[in-house]
Order: sequence, then C-alpha cells, then structure tokens
Amino acid sequence: MTGTTNVNGSYDVLVVGAGAGGLVAANRAHDLGLRVLLVEKSDRFGGTSAVSGGAIWVPNNPDNAARDSKEEALTYLKACTKGEVAEDRLMAYIDNAPDVVRYMAEKVGQRFISVPEYPDYYPALPGAKAGGRTMDPAPVDGSKLGEIFFQLREPYSLMKMMGRVSMTVSEARAFTSKKPGWQTMLLKVLLGYWFDFGWRLKTRRDRRLTMGNATTGGLLKGLVERNVAMLRNTQLVRLVEDGGRVTGAVLSQDGHEYTVDVRKGVILAAGGFERNQVMREQYLPQPTEQKWSITPMVNNTGDAIRAGIEIGAAVEFMHYAWWTPSMRLPSKDTPNTETRVGLFMERAFPGSVCVNRLGRRFANEAMSYNDFGYAMIADNEKTGANAPCWLVFDATFRRKYICGGLLPGAVAPDSSLPPEWVDNVFYRADTVEALAGKIGVDRAALADTVQRMNGYAATGVDPEFGRGGNVYDRYFGDNAVKPNPCLGRIEKAPFYAVRVDLGDIGTKGGLKVDAKARVLSESGDIIRGLYAVGNCSAAITADSYPGAGATLGPAMTFGYIAANDIASSMSNRTVEELAAAGTTPGFRSVATGD
Repeated sequence: MTGTTNVNGSYDVLVVGAGAGGLVAANRAHDLGLRVLLVEKSDRFGGTSAVSGGAIWVPNNPDNAARDSKEEALTYLKACTKGEVAEDRLMAYIDNAPDVVRYMAEKVGQRFISVPEYPDYYPALPGAKAGGRTMDPAPVDGSKLGEIFFQLREPYSLMKMMGRVSMTVSEARAFTSKKPGWQTMLLKVLLGYWFDFGWRLKTRRDRRLTMGNATTGGLLKGLVERNVAMLRNTQLVRLVEDGGRVTGAVLSQDGHEYTVDVRKGVILAAGGFERNQVMREQYLPQPTEQKWSITPMVNNTGDAIRAGIEIGAAVEFMHYAWWTPSMRLPSKDTPNTETRVGLFMERAFPGSVCVNRLGRRFANEAMSYNDFGYAMIADNEKTGANAPCWLVFDATFRRKYICGGLLPGAVAPDSSLPPEWVDNVFYRADTVEALAGKIGVDRAALADTVQRMNGYAATGVDPEFGRGGNVYDRYFGDNAVKPNPCLGRIEKAPFYAVRVDLGDIGTKGGLKVDAKARVLSESGDIIRGLYAVGNCSAAITADSYPGAGATLGPAMTFGYIAANDIASSMSNRTVEELAAAGTTPGFRSVATGD
C-alpha cells in the first residue's frame, strides 16, 4: 500500500514499537487468540534491537540449566540492583525468560544458543557466572521474510565485513582474537556470501541475518507467517481512556491522525528518550548530547513515556542510561554527515590507556561499557575534566586491533583513510608529549601515565584499577599477550588518541511497572489496559548491566508476560489453555506502509 493507511475496526491488542520486545509481544498475543495491531514510528521495523548485537541474557536458560539455578540468578540480580527493584519483578524475569527462549524456538522458529565463555559483567558479585547466561541468536535466512526483508532496519556497515557480509558475535570475536580455526571460519562466511549469486542479483545486502537482525528478523518472520497487522511510519500521539481504563490510542501517519479502539490492552514498547535533547537535559547527568548516542537517529524520543505521564503514570530511574562510550565517525559515502560508534571492547585491548583531560586514568578501562560510562560521570563530577575523555594507544595497537570506526591498520592503514580524519577523528604524533599537545592534555601527566602503564604491562598487575584482573576483563583481551592479556606496553611511535564521549545504547528510565508489566500511576495503582516493556519502562536492572543481552532479554520477556496477562485476565482459561487452543483470527496485514 502507498500513502496513508486507514485502520478500520478495533483490535484486542495494540503494540506500539517494533523492537524485540514489541515483536515478541505481538507474536505471543496472536498465538493466544488475540487480534493484534503492531505500529512502528519509523520507516523500518526492528528498532534499536535490529542494530544491536542481538544477544539476550537469560539466567537458568535451557542450554545452561545444569550449571545455573533460579536461586543463584536471584542472588546475582539482587546484588546488581542493590534493592532498587522489587523482588517479584526480578523473579518474574527469572521465571519467564527461559520460557520465552523455548517459545521462540518451538513456536516462532527463532533459536538462541548459549555462549558458554561469555561471562556476566560483575564476576565478583555473588551468584555471578563465568559464562552461559548470554545467548546469541541463530542466523536467519532473510529470504523467508519476503518483501518485508527490505523493511527490516539494516545493521550498521561496521558490523559487517567489507560493509556487506554478515557475521555473528561469536564469529566476530573469533576473527578479532584470532582463535584457532578463525581463517577457515572466515573463508566459509565470505564464500557463503559471494556464492549466493541468485540473491545478490536482487541486492547487495546479505540475506544471512545475524546479531540484532537475526533476533528481530526471526521475530518479524513470525508475524509475517501469522498475517499480523503491521504499520510503519505510524506514531503514537496520545492514549485514550474511558472509565479509568486505556481503551485505545490516537495515532498519526503522514500528517493524518486517527483513533484505534483497543478492547483488551495497549503494550508500549517504543524505546526510551535518548534522542530527545530536552528530556536528556531534564533527567540525565550533564553534560549530555543526543548526538553521542549510537541508537538510530530521531527514533527514540520518549513518545510512549510522555503519553503515559499525560494520563498520570509514574516514572522511575529516569537518571539512568545504558551508557556506552562512543566515538565520532564521519560517513565515507555521504559528505557532511557523521555517525557514532560504540567502544564496547577496544578499551580492554593491550597497549592502550584511557585518560581524562588532566592526562590521568580514572577507571579500569576493561570494565563493562555501562560501568565505564558511570566512571566518566563520577570523574567529571570530581574533576570537571571528563566527558569527553581520551583513548590513547601506540602503533602496535593501531596495527593489530579495531578501534571503533577504525579497522586494524594491517587492514586499513592510515594512508587509506580520508586525510581530513587525521587530527580530527583520530590524533597522531611521533611522541607522547606531542600527542598530549594536540589533544589539550597536560604533557607531563600523560607521559607519566604511559610510563606507569608500561610498568604494569611488565608485571601483569594494575595496582591502580585492577585492569585484566577478572574473567570479564580478559574475555576481550588478547591471549597472545603475556602476562596480562589486557596490559601491553605503549611504546611504538606514532602514538594515537581518539576522543571518547558519554554515549549510550538507550535510556533506562521510563514508566513504572509491576511484575506483570502493568503501568502504575503516581499513587501506585494499576492503570488498567496499559503495559510497558523495554526502554519505555523502568529498567529491571536499575543502574546495573548484569550481562550481555540484559537489554533485550527483559524487553522480550516482559513483552511475553504482558501478552499472557492480557489474554488470561480477559478469559476464564489459563494461558496454557489459550496457547493450546491456538485460536487465531486469521486476517492479513492491513499495511506495511510502502
């Protein structure tokens, strides 16, 4: 269809937002016999989930149950959240997340596979595991989506080899760390793409969907197979209430507003407010810039949160975000535009150091990206000389390792990069002191910091911050470097620096919800007919980041829980009975917005 699409009639469930949480909610609600409409604000399905790593963090998951337990998971989550999250919410997640994994595999056809060596982010906390709780999505054949394939948000070019060949997180780590067999694995992935002649006649885009595209693509395929109604380019304007219950929503498409009646429940899954500069300045620590975020531009502007507040919903954790240090990267293909790249693992590579604008370290560089963001905030409050800070490294690091938007120099030497990037995107000098002058850092302080790091590299011990001292730090280190895979000498000229800003992969504050994802009012009452999941709800993790996939895992789980609660509360049958009945309304998608 083209242009404006009018949606006639009413629906049992309206899902607002087509990220992973919304996609699970729509699949599950349909399978419980509910008539569903899914709306997406942007012109692509998938949200931020589609450009993420796609992992989900699932304690006691089916692959890892023999080495985990609900008790250990609760102990760990309580330690992570420090009493800020009600225990019944934590238990709802622990109880239901493994069921979501089974549901997606058995009913939707999207498998997730435990990563046994990926550790929790806080290995010293009680209940932490050295691996197994993070699950990666199995690759998906994008051709199974039909024409909807081209309506799925495409991954960033840097997440693909040569800007076009998809790879899983495990494959990417094998390539960067040169694990045994990496060359054979690399060849297999490349040949799989290049020999797919029939598909490449249609598009350069790889149909082997991985990472976030696998997670969202697999769930979107489920909706296509179910003929669930889906709309793009459709924005939530406000919620409609009748008799103290949410009964619909006013939506906007192409400048036209219309009202959708909803019989049973509205599930908000529309992301956070990281792209809303006014809300950032109202709620988040300063300084803060929406352009530092690495989420899709213009999408997550807090529409669902504001709509909830307008009808009296409470909010929680609005000063928290999923912090991710980011660096600026101009587009090579489109002049005068730039993107943002998250520094997820680079800070753990040996031969580097992060300093504030005084030239001093302020944290263990190898800590999780979320905690590194909080360390930037704390140091800036103390010194006024952070946000931005600087990642400094030498020629050996530059040759061997990726650094945000900079591929290893062995693959992409400086001479292959746009000349305007020099002393702009990255800074380069023949001495540490000269580099300090270019980036406005105290020369003596930076030289002293580098000298200290070289001493730590020799002993393998970082007495200041313990870099490389735990299993999480070492996961991203270089095992070929001894005695500490995260510590290497910074000694070979030229020396480099990149500016590091306080970026994010979303905000964590949102509508306050209970253990069934029901939105609560400021007085603590349930707002009937209204649910919130993902980043438009207050994060179940509070300010912490328990492990890789702790963003998508809860979003998908509470999307599942919300659909279950809507179905069971409006019926005399249990969720199990409804699922077994498989009553499907059987109607075609009213629109795809093309």
